[in-house]
Amino acid sequence: MNDYLDLFISYLTVEKGLSANTREAYSRDLARYLDFLEKKGCTTPAVVGAAEIAAFLGCLKEQGLGPRSRARCLSSIRMFHKFLMIENYADRNPASIIESPRTLHKLPEFLSSAEVDALFAVCAGHKQEEVRDLAMLELLYATGLRVSELVSLRLREVNLDAGYLLTIGKGNKERLVPIGESACEKVAVYLAQVRGRLDPASRNPFLFLSRLGDAMSRQAFWNIVKKRSYQAGIRKNISPHTLRHSFATHLLENGADLRSVQIMLGHADLSTTQIYTHVTLERLKKMHQQIHPRG
Repeated sequence: MNDYLDLFISYLTVEKGLSANTREAYSRDLARYLDFLEKKGCTTPAVVGAAEIAAFLGCLKEQGLGPRSRARCLSSIRMFHKFLMIENYADRNPASIIESPRTLHKLPEFLSSAEVDALFAVCAGHKQEEVRDLAMLELLYATGLRVSELVSLRLREVNLDAGYLLTIGKGNKERLVPIGESACEKVAVYLAQVRGRLDPASRNPFLFLSRLGDAMSRQAFWNIVKKRSYQAGIRKNISPHTLRHSFATHLLENGADLRSVQIMLGHADLSTTQIYTHVTLERLKKMHQQIHPRG
């Protein structure tokens, strides 16, 4: 069955054009699934039925995986068996009749405006790392980029004079995102004062660099966010994605329409963006309870 997995990953690369991160997620889920099938003696697609898939999902539940993780695994399995049908390796998709585990919509964590200001304030010095960190944090909050999109930004994709950047999101889809005056200023300072020192030969095409002159990694930036949030006295469990959530929430709270926020976030489906309307409604309810005489 692992031979089919290799073919499937090639299919996702060539036919679907999926990103390396997405392919890795599929590969991880399916390797676990195929290992389970092998232990059950299922060595060809023809002998795999709905019962085997249900048993696998049951095992995941026993291992403590939540509904969201199990639903993601089932989605990978469905796609895999659909591929087997398309390529005539199987005549049916046993996963098509399995219902997805019900998932609770968890409201995303976000920062208040005061917390955002506090986060930026701890990077307001003149040291190289402070100037770079502030530019990255401001740009992330101003644009709502995913962390992978932020660290993969190239110099030529950022136009500070026009106030926009070009990014490539999920599914290799390009989108233009406005930056905003404050973030433009911070990035301009970083370019003028810091980046040239990190890459004196101008060999690295990426916008944000580590102190060694290499492209900033997602893990390194995650550590920066943790470090700076702790320095700012923010005790929420935040990550780079928290600033993306904050970007969307604050836009909607200040009157932006849902469709515009969807475009800036790069969501393929408007329903994905609608989670932020629940966030703003929850805040309104809490404010009403705290302030209204009959709250």
